[in-house]
Amino acid sequence: MKIVEHHLVQLAAVIETGGVTEAAAMLGMTQSAVSRTISILEKRVGEPLFVSGRRPMQPTPLGEQLGLQGKAILASSRKAMEIIRSFKSGSFGRVRIGGVPFFMDAVVSPMIASFQHDEPGIMVHQSYGNYSDLVSELESGQIDVAVTPTGSTDLRADQQFEPLLPARNVLACGAGHPLMRKRNLATEDILNYPWVAPLPGSPLVLDLHNILLTLGIEEVSIRYAGGSLMSVLNYLVGTDALAILPLSVAHSFRRENRISVIPLDIPQPQRALGIMTRTKPYSNPAGRKLIGHLRREFSELRRSVEKHEQEIRWAHGPFMAERE
Repeated sequence: MKIVEHHLVQLAAVIETGGVTEAAAMLGMTQSAVSRTISILEKRVGEPLFVSGRRPMQPTPLGEQLGLQGKAILASSRKAMEIIRSFKSGSFGRVRIGGVPFFMDAVVSPMIASFQHDEPGIMVHQSYGNYSDLVSELESGQIDVAVTPTGSTDLRADQQFEPLLPARNVLACGAGHPLMRKRNLATEDILNYPWVAPLPGSPLVLDLHNILLTLGIEEVSIRYAGGSLMSVLNYLVGTDALAILPLSVAHSFRRENRISVIPLDIPQPQRALGIMTRTKPYSNPAGRKLIGHLRREFSELRRSVEKHEQEIRWAHGPFMAERE
């Protein structure tokens, strides 16, 4: 004996509403179709499913048990429809986002937090990677969106990049570092202190190399390498070491008074930070919502960073000409 699932759904509707007419209206069916279904079920199981002569209709013990199964199917169907509606509206779903470690920790994770404050039904899975890793993960479908620095010549035909923030690096140190008290800096001042190495694969590695070329220095004393953003900050606070950091990262910690920006112009990279996606991504309304939120947050961040940069009293030093 085989029971058809949608027959159980109609049985559950009759039990829930107390009548065939009401159940038909709820399900968008005709009264005759629902009556026919109940008759077919009773013939198939060989037992009555409703007590004769009761209004509203009262199920028999067997009818009640079968109705519970139909109710579960009906609830699952309603839940499935709600999931579909929520997914299409972008209020439910999952977004996988990857990005460069320091920037994700300092800048993007607070943006994700504010996004989920308004969109609690969207799960965000964050991962880390440098540019080449993120390109591969986008291509293979492991992530939906990447937040990364890149130049205009690096882009692939099947991926698109939306620049949101010009890349700008600074020399960072712990608050109260001796160099913060000097009016004019010489090359020797930079050599007298240890340095934190950028993470392997980070574009900051090349940026540090360009700084050393500008100064005519082959190398600096690297005393610390491979740490997370928080460990690098703690190391800077506890030592007289120097590090090259994105200005936006240093800006994120400005209110904590733990690190300082050494006010020297240094060679700047020709790239931008932004959002990278596949040219033809699969449908993900939640992902589009997150990208829209990131655009708004980056716009505000750009204004805040530019204001912070204007407030710094940039000093003439060994790197570049004094600002106009």
